[in-house]
Amino acid sequence: MNSSTILSIVTFIYGLAALLYICALIFRKPRKSFKKSKISGLAGYVAMAGVLGNITGILQRWIESYKLGIGHAPLSNMYESLVFFSWTLVVFYLVLEKKYKNYIIGAFVTPIAFLAMAYASLSPNISDRIQPLIPALKSNWLIAHVVTCFFGYAAFAIAFGLSLIYLFGQKERGKSGWLNEHFPRAGVLDELTHQMVTFGFLFLTIGIITGAVWANSAWGTYWSWDPKETWSLITWFIYAILLHARLMRGWQGKRIAWLSVIGFAAVLFTYFGVNFLPGLHSYGSG
Repeated sequence: MNSSTILSIVTFIYGLAALLYICALIFRKPRKSFKKSKISGLAGYVAMAGVLGNITGILQRWIESYKLGIGHAPLSNMYESLVFFSWTLVVFYLVLEKKYKNYIIGAFVTPIAFLAMAYASLSPNISDRIQPLIPALKSNWLIAHVVTCFFGYAAFAIAFGLSLIYLFGQKERGKSGWLNEHFPRAGVLDELTHQMVTFGFLFLTIGIITGAVWANSAWGTYWSWDPKETWSLITWFIYAILLHARLMRGWQGKRIAWLSVIGFAAVLFTYFGVNFLPGLHSYGSG
């Protein structure tokens, strides 16, 4: 079984995990603890199976590249980066679930992993073929730069899911409703969002730095205002404003949640949108 087949199966596993988490949310009894039910427990095991299949597919693809005489880490194009992003996202979520004993977030995070894998597997614009690296990518900085950036993206994706829960699951104080009864308290969501944004911001910063060093070795300049570089900087500033507003201005609640949503929109454009613009990173769409 080749890596593409394994990863296609993983797509459906993530889809099943997402469905189970959503069912666990819908059928959860209100005003009860957020401890695992039978459905949510099964969802967790399915998500873990997806993680194992995902990393197996990544390692298999790495081995296949050496068998083809190409020999590089599977992090060089859109297909491979989406696969790695999905794996990172679910791993981060499972760690969060274990730490906080709360499975509700899974209903908002695992669908993102499923959609990323489905887009990688089904989009006619994305090829799953293993291809030789272009000269600019033949560097030891490849793994460091891509891994740190996608650690940041995964953390921002979880913060985005938390922000959606906050914006659509919280009503004004004193008011009850199905959403309020099923989701964590506003203060918990706000603090978790802040923690995930802080974590993501750290790794995005490292990713930008390693990218600049890599660019200097590949093109002789640390910064060329390439569209992806520019939008990475814009994304960095949005999250920097979020952290500054929270730490220095005391912002909380909806304002932080909306900044998190805007930040993730910038992440998506940095990741997908700039591939339609000419630049040094145009190979990312392959």
